[in-house]
Amino acid sequence: MSEAFRIGIAGLGTVGAGVVKILQQNGAMIAERAGRQIEIVTVSARGKKDRGVDLSKYKWADKPESLADEKLDAVIELMGGAEGTARTLVTKSLENKKHVVTANKALLANHGFELASIAEKNGVNLMYEASVAGCVPIIRSLRAGFTSNRITGVYGILNGTCNYILTQMRVSGRNFDDVLKEAQAKGYAEADPAADVEGMDAGHKTAILAAIAYGVKPNFKGVKLKGITKLTDVDIKFAGKLGYKIKLLGISRDHGGKIVQSVEPCLVPADDPLGSIEDVYNAVFVEGDFFETPLLTGRGAGEGPTASAVVADIVDLARGVRTPTFGIPASKLKDMKAMDLGETQSKFYMRITVLDKPGVIADISAILRDQNISIESVLQEGRDPGQPVNVVMTTHEARRSNISESCRQIAKLDSTIGEPCLLRVVVL
Repeated sequence: MSEAFRIGIAGLGTVGAGVVKILQQNGAMIAERAGRQIEIVTVSARGKKDRGVDLSKYKWADKPESLADEKLDAVIELMGGAEGTARTLVTKSLENKKHVVTANKALLANHGFELASIAEKNGVNLMYEASVAGCVPIIRSLRAGFTSNRITGVYGILNGTCNYILTQMRVSGRNFDDVLKEAQAKGYAEADPAADVEGMDAGHKTAILAAIAYGVKPNFKGVKLKGITKLTDVDIKFAGKLGYKIKLLGISRDHGGKIVQSVEPCLVPADDPLGSIEDVYNAVFVEGDFFETPLLTGRGAGEGPTASAVVADIVDLARGVRTPTFGIPASKLKDMKAMDLGETQSKFYMRITVLDKPGVIADISAILRDQNISIESVLQEGRDPGQPVNVVMTTHEARRSNISESCRQIAKLDSTIGEPCLLRVVVL
């Protein structure tokens, strides 16, 4: 067997400890599959404490950045964060001709092109399967399995925390705040859940997938973000009555060379493949000019799934697999030509709180007509003259800028209360 493949691990949280556990428990089997032993040489983390794995055999580095200077074949960065120590360590490691494996989606979404260029210049690999959808091999599929096709669209449930919250809101009838507290208690949501529930986490992943799919530089700033914090149990119930479930989707599409990227809660048919993905599971659907993939699905987070994806990347490196960071040489990545979300067309769900009095529906219908929007269905529950009631409409395909303008005008009517709730309807 060849000389051992030497690695250092920076970050020993849930994922880092999981990587150590897998390599300790399955080391002999992994060595057979990799063609050489995977040897952990050095580890580093914030403070020495019990992490549930035996670290006594490894060198301890107080400063994670020092791993870039050690005699290692690869540095495994599992600290997280787009800036600071993580960025310094990855940059320096690549500059020192060391391969890097990371699960850091924020780093890649914000600095992926810069890091890919450094890796290419120094003849090393930057691997990151674990950064998107946990153990779902979507990065590997886009970079290798789908190379014969022009990708036209990538859709995904990319955040397990949000999918869990939306699933439990629908099943239990509870509101967002109650379910969020439960998710935090179970460890599915962080103490500060903003990155998840405001859509930033899914936005980072959407930018990464778009870069590989379309051969462009990652453009996180170009992802339009809308989280789930303003969703109510009312909308989830209405969606169910209409035969839909609400899912937070990361979506990118190529419209003739212009790319649109968004993260937003959408209605998907309950019997659609995406509609069946519940709780903390992730799923990704890819469209190409000669194929449509079956849904790739699996657990999107947690020690086992994410650590398994990290180890898979380490094994590829030990085998000698060499792949451009975003599927093509960094020098060939193009600047993204962004398409404004308002230019896209889709079906929409609109919930409007109105005073129950004559002429309200006619006024709303007139606004939609003037914006060239055709109504597909109308749903109203109960009557209480003079009191607020919810009216739900679904539309046929309409231009997003038109439906947004309609919402602005409807909100100004004397008979409406507050802003309409507008959600995109997506059918695979």
